[in-house]
Amino acid sequence: MSMIPPSAASLRGAVDLSSLVNRPQPGAPGAGAGAAAGGASGAPGAPGAPGGLLQEATDATFTQFIELSNQVPVIVDLRADWAEASVELTALLTRIVTEYAGRFVLVGIDAQNNPQLAQAFQAQSVPTVAALVGGRPVQLFQGAYPEEEVRAVLEQVLQLAAQNGVTGTIDVGPVDPDAVVEPVEEPLPPHHAEAYDAIARGDYAEAIREYQTAIAQNPRDALAVAGLAQVKLLERLQDKSLDEIRSAAAAAPDDLAAQMLVADLDVSGGHIDDAFDRLLTLFPRQDADGKNAVRTRLLELFEVVGNDDPRVTAARRRLTMLLY
Repeated sequence: MSMIPPSAASLRGAVDLSSLVNRPQPGAPGAGAGAAAGGASGAPGAPGAPGGLLQEATDATFTQFIELSNQVPVIVDLRADWAEASVELTALLTRIVTEYAGRFVLVGIDAQNNPQLAQAFQAQSVPTVAALVGGRPVQLFQGAYPEEEVRAVLEQVLQLAAQNGVTGTIDVGPVDPDAVVEPVEEPLPPHHAEAYDAIARGDYAEAIREYQTAIAQNPRDALAVAGLAQVKLLERLQDKSLDEIRSAAAAAPDDLAAQMLVADLDVSGGHIDDAFDRLLTLFPRQDADGKNAVRTRLLELFEVVGNDDPRVTAARRRLTMLLY
């Protein structure tokens, strides 16, 4: 099992960072608005009641499962109802997860109707199966897998969960696989909702303005602060390719802007330690303005990754030593 880029989606309504570079633009094939994406159409056996073992998610409702994964591993089934192998695997996952009686939650996602999640979990084909453990995404497998191998993979997920202190279960009572009830999402605060809709449209400048307005109205709005940092990252990487960013940095090792953009790219790809080390190594060589620029970028990336992340704690400690 291999990790996919950690998400900053502890922000309600945020988009995952793995889809930043060369993200389809509005109106392009495969582009879609998270808040407006159509709800997943219920494949046999996949959906269930909120709080149950078997649930559905969309781009707009997925955050609740990130939080749930701190209690119990969440198995993510990105599927397409028109694909026979996908339907069969969903039925198999449903049966196996039900047998574990609360040690897993299975979340079904219609990959075609929820492009942000499909990109976030690197779903190149359906079915794609991943997991969330302690808020972190883990790639599992793509394509049809025999039952014995699926069970072995889920056992590995339980071992990984135990290593990360995720050992809970959920008490759901009898499970009715045929019950179809969509999860209910509480409405976002107005400026957060406007910002999320703007992100879904690819209008990052508007999203920045909405988050800035929210912060002006409430400077202690931590979600808005983190959302602003994230959308600024989105804007900086918009319309830029991985090769373009890395080539520019390699050609100009003393170009601070180019080096900071590589750090942005590393964060978007989950290479958090590499991003922080790059910026902290650059810091002592800069003049006063350059040091301020690096410090500001680091603080924004700390918000993107999450201030409670141990990698942020270590980088913040190193930055403090460089400052003083």
